[in-house]
Amino acid sequence: MNPHANEPGAARKKGAAVNHTCKKRLKKIVSLQEEKRDVLAHIRAMREWVMQVEHSFDGSWASRPEALSNAEVGRRLDDWLHRLSTFLESAQRTEDAQLRLGHLLHVMTHVRPGLVQCYDREGLRRTNNDLERPIRAIKMHYRPISGRKNWNSYLLRYGRCVAYHEWWQQQPEGAACLQTRLKHVAPAAFRQVRQETRDRHQEQLNRYRFRQWPLAYLQTLEVRWERATCRSIAPTG
Repeated sequence: MNPHANEPGAARKKGAAVNHTCKKRLKKIVSLQEEKRDVLAHIRAMREWVMQVEHSFDGSWASRPEALSNAEVGRRLDDWLHRLSTFLESAQRTEDAQLRLGHLLHVMTHVRPGLVQCYDREGLRRTNNDLERPIRAIKMHYRPISGRKNWNSYLLRYGRCVAYHEWWQQQPEGAACLQTRLKHVAPAAFRQVRQETRDRHQEQLNRYRFRQWPLAYLQTLEVRWERATCRSIAPTG
């Protein structure tokens, strides 16, 4: 043991060493901040574009509930897309901004029609987190029925009707109300909806097959194309 460990001079020496280490670390942190100042400012500028479009979606700008509508949110989104497109075409943007914000512009333009459909209908979920909760509940309801964890076949077969049926089941006397509603459906309307459902089912099935077996799906398309081409150029008479 050090007999002088409790003396004031020893404490001052220990504290001086700690202060010196802290000063070195603080100087290093400050130097890193100074070195990355331009990069951080560039990241903040790109983040501001994301926060602007999020502000358009969250509806906090609406002074009254009637002002929050699909048309108004769509107008604000279109204005944001136009401003972002103008910025990317200007000389102010950097190559990094062109890459990252350009991708953001491409994605938001592509999914724009589906982003502004949830404001005119009360109770319709707006975010992915809100949508995942009822989807998870539907999956949990399906598992004890089928005994399967994977519900892809169930979803591919019934498509959007799954959520529609589950919603009616959660309403007071939902099953009886649904049966009463279906009895008043006109035959022509039923055939139209049936055909639309089959088309949606086929579209979902094609997407599933392409994602699971892309090479086999492409080979099937090539075979169909060859048959159609041979049939179109086949001599008649």
